[in-house]
Amino acid sequence: MTPGSNIPLSAARVTVDVAAPVRLDVSGLLLTADGKVRSDDDFIFYNQPNGPGVTYRSGGGTAPDAITVDTSALPPGIEKIVVTASPDAAGQTFQGIEPTATIRNADDNSVLATFTPPQLGTETALVIVEIYLRGGAWKARAVGQGYANGLAGIATDFGVTVEEPAAPAQPVTPPPAPMQPPVAPPAPVMDPRRTTPLAPTAPPAAPPAPAAAPGAGKINLDKGRVSLQKNQTVSLVKGGRPLLSQVKMGLGWEPAYRGKDIDLDASVIAYGPQRNHIDSCYFGKLQIVGGAIRHSGDNLTGEGGGDDEVITVDLGRLPQEVSGLVFTVNSFSGQKFTEVAKAYCRLIDAGSGEELVRFDLTNAEPQTGVMMAKLIRQYSGEWEMTAMGDFVKARTVRNMVKPAAQAL
Repeated sequence: MTPGSNIPLSAARVTVDVAAPVRLDVSGLLLTADGKVRSDDDFIFYNQPNGPGVTYRSGGGTAPDAITVDTSALPPGIEKIVVTASPDAAGQTFQGIEPTATIRNADDNSVLATFTPPQLGTETALVIVEIYLRGGAWKARAVGQGYANGLAGIATDFGVTVEEPAAPAQPVTPPPAPMQPPVAPPAPVMDPRRTTPLAPTAPPAAPPAPAAAPGAGKINLDKGRVSLQKNQTVSLVKGGRPLLSQVKMGLGWEPAYRGKDIDLDASVIAYGPQRNHIDSCYFGKLQIVGGAIRHSGDNLTGEGGGDDEVITVDLGRLPQEVSGLVFTVNSFSGQKFTEVAKAYCRLIDAGSGEELVRFDLTNAEPQTGVMMAKLIRQYSGEWEMTAMGDFVKARTVRNMVKPAAQAL
């Protein structure tokens, strides 16, 4: 699912589990038509795990926490259940630890949908998904709404009464600007594992550290899916072993502000150890290096959900002379990237379909080409992926060969 999308529920009882690389506190709130709880009894969490039609289950630190909703057992007047999460560690944000919510049929555990909120930063709490009643039928919607003031912001937004602290909290540096939509100022809130009120989780006094330079702060795939920021690098190693298998690079985009169709072209350029150009794979040449790199074909509009174009790379079959791959997107028609929304690239395990790495382009420049990401073969044999997001004046992949070589 993508933010704002919804699905009809095919089961009366559904479970929403929320997984992340770190331990989370997950909760559920029962809301009436005005978007508020009827009382504090409608706040379901660790210390209050049962409510009418809604239950909380702890994963014990080894499995995801979960909220189960029995729509047939909800009280009259309850029209929405929101599922929220916050990091267990005090003050930790969601930057780099994006959670994934999985909506399941609670009776047979079959998966109905999954959702990973994109582009998270200073948020310390999230409304991830909601189960809601519309036209007499129950549906699920992907939300991804963040709060910088932790569980307190969510609690006060939905009408939960929070207790006054026993002693004044230490002053904190206020955040540089309120988040959108505006949320209430920090207020004390109950920690799910305690029975005494605590001071609220406050936003960090300083902005988050800048993204790591290429080669610095390198991470691997041991903790699952990785979300990169510009110039960050991830080693395609899991369990100490290089991921020498078939991967797919999915690239996607949408027209900005419901604009006209966007005909962009995704490509990959292969280089040798001396940055020498070996070959380019694009809509006009769908296979290169003996079929080890293959292109899915041209998408002329950018419309529709999911990846617009996919490039499959068999890392194990790549000739030794191929040591670098640069993935690019160009606008042959001359439309600028300021007319494009939600451009991204994601690395997928071709065997399992699992998303391994994602990079969302968060800025745009009035140019016709962008270098999205690069894969570099190390001397050890492992591959590293680095998010780029560098714009150039180039309408075709041929014009990308020189700037991409310089960026290796």
